[in-house]
Amino acid sequence: MKKGLVVTLLLFFAFSISSFGVHKFYMGIFQINYASEKKMLQVTSRIFVDDLNKTLEKKYSKKFFLGTDKETPESVELFKKYLLEKFVLKVNGQSKTMNFLSKEMDGDVLICYLNLKDVSKICSLEIYNSVLIDGFPEQQNIVHVTAFGTKKSFLFTETSTKQVLKY
Repeated sequence: MKKGLVVTLLLFFAFSISSFGVHKFYMGIFQINYASEKKMLQVTSRIFVDDLNKTLEKKYSKKFFLGTDKETPESVELFKKYLLEKFVLKVNGQSKTMNFLSKEMDGDVLICYLNLKDVSKICSLEIYNSVLIDGFPEQQNIVHVTAFGTKKSFLFTETSTKQVLKY
């Protein structure tokens, strides 16, 4: 009886270790809201900070500590530059520069707030999103767009980094 219990526990332990170490989930969530009364696109992103730090380390060949006490102003600026390169919005065919407003930590997720002002009319919205894909080819980014009373969602992957909405 004891031998069976020990074998069962060892098998359970081995299975637990292998099931947790085999596959990591890479996901980012982005929300775009069109506030017509403010003539503005409001963007919120949620990115796992450990994956972000690793990707930035590969790109810039230096250690990053975003979301910790060791975070530096230089690393925050490089992160902003990276985010604005990898997440781009075009309104009516025109590239617009987003404003990075702020960031905060929620557990192990970095939440960022951005906006794009002076958007009085939207006929088309082109979204380019390759955030973290250069660091993790398995990365998937979900983008939810809410405008004109409707919500649409898109999945961005290594093979699909651009979507266009027509209004």
